[in-house]
Parts: sequence; C-alpha cells; structure tokens
Amino acid sequence: MIDFEINIALVLFHLIQIATAFLLTLPLAINREYKSDSAGLRTFPLVAISCCAFVLVGIDVFSAGDAQARVVYGIITGIGFIGGGAIYKSDAHIEGTATAAGIWLTGAIGISVAYSRYEIALVLSAVGYLVFQLLEPYKHKDEKQKKHSISQ
Repeated sequence: MIDFEINIALVLFHLIQIATAFLLTLPLAINREYKSDSAGLRTFPLVAISCCAFVLVGIDVFSAGDAQARVVYGIITGIGFIGGGAIYKSDAHIEGTATAAGIWLTGAIGISVAYSRYEIALVLSAVGYLVFQLLEPYKHKDEKQKKHSISQ
C-alpha cells in the first residue's frame, strides 16, 4: 500500500506563493497584451508561476544550496530560450526585445517569490511596469526619427 499524505499547510503556502507570482506579473502581462506583442497575458504569468513552482520543488527536494542554484541556473537558461522566440527581425528593424526582457523579468519575479523575497518581486514588478509604461513614448519617438532618416 502506498503511503500518501498531504501537508495542507504546505499546500496552502505553495498556493499563496504561486498566486503571488501570478498577481505580480499581471500588470506587465496586461501592458504587453495591449501593445500587441507576441507574448502577454498568458505567457508572462505562466512563466512566473512555472519558475516559482520549479524553485519551490527545488527547495523541497534539494537541501543543498548548490543544487538549488543549479535549478535556478536551468530556469534562467530556459527563459532565455523562450525570450528568444519573442524576438523577430524584419527588413528594417528588430522587434520584441522588450517583451523578451519582460519574460526574463517575470521569471525573476517568480523565483523571488519562491524564495519569499517579496520585496524583490514587488520592486521588479513595479519597475518593469514603469519601464514598459513610461518609456514607451520615447521608443516611438526614436523609431520615428530612424524611419525619417532612412527614408531621406
């Protein structure tokens, strides 16, 4: 007979962690979704909660810090691969780099939450949102100048 026990307190803790990672990435995801980028409302929260879950499992399974560090290293590498898929090049320019960086940022938010470093996750979420929101007009201004200089 298989002995199967569920630690309700641990389940609730993990649910709260994953929900926190999800909620902290929503502002970034909504911003990217409205900008019609390739990744947004589904991708950003999924990256954050999966990163959070991988680290939570790593914490529970591996007691040694170096083993947990390898889990984080693998996550960072994998997110880089996902972010690379958000970048695309057209004849005149490259698009999606901010979204790719945002995907990496959401992974960092998920990892921070898993390690109960809520202050880091909150700052990352706020600064990321502000970068997407407040610096957008400058991006378009720069693109218009580039297009104007190319057409001349």
